[in-house]
Amino acid sequence: MAEVETEASAPAGFESVAFAGIGLTCEMLEPVQLASPEDWELVVSELEPWGEVPEPGAIESLLPGASNRGPIVTLFSDSKWLAEFLPWGSDGRLKRRCTSAQSVTDAPCGGYTWNGDDVILVRFAKDGGPDAGSELIDSLESGDASQAKEVLHRCGAVLGNYHTEVEDVRTTPPDPRRWNTHFASLEESLRADLIWRAPFTRDVPCMLSLGDVRLSDTVGQTVRIGRPRMADCLNEPNCEFPAIRDLASLVHDLSRIHHNYGSELDIVELRSSLIDGWRSTAPEDWCSTDAFYAHRGGLAIWEYEQCMLDVIEAVSNQSGAPEPAVTILRHVRGFQKKMFNNRTLGALSIMAAFFGISSIINQFPPSIDELPIPILFFIASVGLFLSYRSSSPPPERPITHSV
Repeated sequence: MAEVETEASAPAGFESVAFAGIGLTCEMLEPVQLASPEDWELVVSELEPWGEVPEPGAIESLLPGASNRGPIVTLFSDSKWLAEFLPWGSDGRLKRRCTSAQSVTDAPCGGYTWNGDDVILVRFAKDGGPDAGSELIDSLESGDASQAKEVLHRCGAVLGNYHTEVEDVRTTPPDPRRWNTHFASLEESLRADLIWRAPFTRDVPCMLSLGDVRLSDTVGQTVRIGRPRMADCLNEPNCEFPAIRDLASLVHDLSRIHHNYGSELDIVELRSSLIDGWRSTAPEDWCSTDAFYAHRGGLAIWEYEQCMLDVIEAVSNQSGAPEPAVTILRHVRGFQKKMFNNRTLGALSIMAAFFGISSIINQFPPSIDELPIPILFFIASVGLFLSYRSSSPPPERPITHSV
C-alpha cells in the first residue's frame, strides 16, 4: 500500500494519513511526536476523556514504544499508566466491553475519543504474571502435552466466562445476510477464487464480541480487552458477530503458534482442550452441537474468515504469505467439496420421507398390510438424516485434517 493524500482533519498533536492499494484503503490518525510530557499534553488537548485518565499536567516523564497495532506510551506520574493509541479507531463498542464484564476482563480504566471515535485507551501499568501464549509456547517447546492442554482449557474457560457475563448485556438475532456479505467483501478484496456462504444456525446470536482474541490476552483468569487488528480497518465490518467467532480467533491463534514453533504435539487434542474449556463456561445455547454444526457454518467458516484477515494484513504490509492461513485456505475447496458430497445423504433423507408420506396419502387410510412400506421409508429417512448430521466435520479437527 502506498501513502496517498487525504483531506481528513486531525486533532492537535495528530496527523491524518491514508494508504491505498489494490482493493484496499486505510485511513489512520497518528501522533506527530511523543517525546516529552508537553507532547502528551498537546495530544490530549482536543480529545474527550472518559473513565479514569491521568491529569495532563501531572505527567513527569514518558517512555514511547510501538507495536503492530499502533504507538504505546508509558506515562509516569504518581502512578504508572499505559496509553495505547488506536490509529484506525475501533468498532465503537470498546467502552461497553470495558464496563460489561469487569470481573473477568483486564480492561482499560479510561481513554480518549475524538468526534465520537476511540483514539487512545488508558490502563494502569502492572505486572500480571505470564500470559497464556507464553505458557503455551513453553509447553510446546518442552513437548509437555498435559501442560499445554491445561493452559488451553483455561483460556477457553476464561473466554466462556466473558461470554456468560455479557450474555444479558446485548444479544440480537443472528445476521446471516450481513455475515455472508462480510465474507464476500473479504473475498473480493483478496481477489479470491473461493466462495463460502452458510445459512447459519439460530444458536449463534450477535453479541458483544471481543473481535480479535489471542492466547497472549489471557493472564490468569482474565482476558485482556485490547485494540482492534489492522484488518478491521482495511475491511471494516458492517455487522456484529457471534461468540463462536471469538472462539475461532483463539483457535486460529493456537494454529499460528503451533505452526511457528513446529510443534509435534497433536493439534487435534490441543484444539479439543481449548474448545472443551470454552464449552464448560459459555452459555449453553452458544456452544451447542448446532452452533458447531459445520454444514451451517459452525466454527470452520469463522476460521476461514480469520485466515482471510491474516492474508489481508500480509498483503497490505507486503510481509509474505502468512502461515498457516495460506495452507488452510488451500484446503478450503476440498473441505467444501466434502460437505457438498455429504448433502447427498440429506437429499436422500428428504426423498425417503417424501415417498413415505406419498405412500400414506395414496393408500389412505392404509391397511395393516400396507403400513410396512411407509414405515420403512420413514426409518430410512431418519437413518440417512442422522448419517448426514454425523458426517459434519467435528470442530476439533482443523480444515487441513478434514479433507
